[in-house]
Amino acid sequence: MTTAEPTTSEPTTVEPAAAGPITGVSPYQHYVYAYPHKTAYRPLPARPLLRRLWAAEPKEALSLYLHIPFCEVRCGFCNLFTRIGAPDGLTGAYLDALERQATVVREALGETDRVRFATAAFGGGTPTFLTAGELERLCDIAEHRMGADLRAVPLSVEASPATATADRLAVLAERGATRLSLGVQSFVETEARAAVRPQRRADVETALARIRDARIPVLNIDLIYGIEGQSEQSWLHSLDAALAWRPEELYLYPLYVRPLTGLGRRATTGPDPAWDEQRLTLYRTGRDHLLAHGYTQQSMRMFRRADAPPQGADDYACQSDGMIGLGCGARSYTAALHYSFDYAVGMHEIRGIIDDYVSSGPADFARAQVGFPMDPREARRRHLLQSLLQAEGLRLDDYRARFGGAPADDFGPELGRLADRGWLTDADPTTLRLTPEGLAHSDAVGPDLFSPAVRTAMAAYERK
Repeated sequence: MTTAEPTTSEPTTVEPAAAGPITGVSPYQHYVYAYPHKTAYRPLPARPLLRRLWAAEPKEALSLYLHIPFCEVRCGFCNLFTRIGAPDGLTGAYLDALERQATVVREALGETDRVRFATAAFGGGTPTFLTAGELERLCDIAEHRMGADLRAVPLSVEASPATATADRLAVLAERGATRLSLGVQSFVETEARAAVRPQRRADVETALARIRDARIPVLNIDLIYGIEGQSEQSWLHSLDAALAWRPEELYLYPLYVRPLTGLGRRATTGPDPAWDEQRLTLYRTGRDHLLAHGYTQQSMRMFRRADAPPQGADDYACQSDGMIGLGCGARSYTAALHYSFDYAVGMHEIRGIIDDYVSSGPADFARAQVGFPMDPREARRRHLLQSLLQAEGLRLDDYRARFGGAPADDFGPELGRLADRGWLTDADPTTLRLTPEGLAHSDAVGPDLFSPAVRTAMAAYERK
C-alpha cells in the first residue's frame, strides 16, 4: 500500500460480540496516520514565508520526505495523491520542480551547521515508478540540494512488485536504502483482482526474490484484510506466503472503501456491521498468527520481527514536528503550522495539481500555501493521539515534561470514554496504554480524539 491514506491517504461502526456491543461505534472510522487529516487543511490567506516559519524551529534532527505522485496502476482501494502513468517528459519535469523546491526550502532552513536530517523516506504514489536514472537524481536532490546523508540515516522507500526491478533496487541499495516496503496486499490472485490490483502471484514472488538479492536490510510487506471473497483460510495463506520470505516487518491494513476510489464508485453507502465483524475477525487472526511466529506488535497495523535490525524512529515519530516534505503530495510540520499543497483524490483534479506544481517557480515554493495552524492544545492532542495508537503507549512523565501536566487533566472526557469501553489499561501506572481490544479499535480510538475544530473542518471539506 505504500502508506495508504490514509490517507492516505485516508468509513462507519459496531463492536464485536466478544467485547459487548457499543451502540453507534464502528471499529473502522479512519486510518489516523497523521493529525490533523489533510482534509482539515485550508488555503492560507497570508501564505507565510518558509524562512519565517522555520526560523525558530529546532533543526538538529529533521525528517525528510520526498513524494513521487505516479503509479503504473491505481488500486481500487487507493485514495492516495497519485496519477496513473506519466506522459513523456512529465517525470523529468516533476524532478526539475522538486529540485527547484528543494533549493528554496534548503535556503529557508538557514545556517548549514544547524541543519541535520535524522531520517529520510521516498513515498507516493510509487517512487520506483521512476527509472533507475531518475531514482539516482531523486537521491541527488535529497543529498546535494537538501544536505541529507542517505547512507548515514534510515532511508525507507515504497515500491510495487511491477516496479521492483533489479536496476532500480541496485540504485536504492547503493545509495543507502535501509528499508523497502512492498505493496502486495494479497498473494491470492482472485483477491488481488477483487481489490482492483491485478497482479500474478509469480510476479510478486519474483519481485521479493529481487529485493532479497539486493540485500536491503529491512523488507516490509503490506497485506490487506477484508477483501471481498476473503476467508480466514485464504488470509492465513497470504500471511504464510509472506512469512516464507521472513520479512523484517509486516503491515496488516483493513480494507477501506473510500469516496472517489475505484471500489468507492461501486459501493453502497451506510454501515456494514457484518463487514466490520469480518475485518475484526481477520485482524485478530492475523495478529495472533504473527505473534506466534516471532513478531512483536508495534501498532494496530505494524508488526516487526523480534530479531529485525533497528530502524530508528517508528512511523509516528516521523510525523512529529520537524518534518520537511518535498513534492506536491507531501506535508511539512512545524510546531505552529502543518502545511502542504492542495489535496485531491479524483484523477482530473490530481493531474491539475501536478501540472501546477511542475510549472511553479522559486517564489511559489518560498511560501506555505495550504495548511492547518497548530495551537498548544492541538499539539497536546496530537501527541496524545499518536502515542496512544502505538502499542507501547504514552509515558506520563514524557507528557508532563513536554506539556506541564497529565493527559487526564487535558483530555479527561475522551480518556474516560475509552476507559468505559475497556480500551485503556491501568496495569502500568507510568504509561497510558491501550488494551489489546483498544488497539484492535485504533481506527475508532483515533477519530474519537479529534478536536471539534478538526472535525468541523473535515466535515466541511469538499471532495475533489
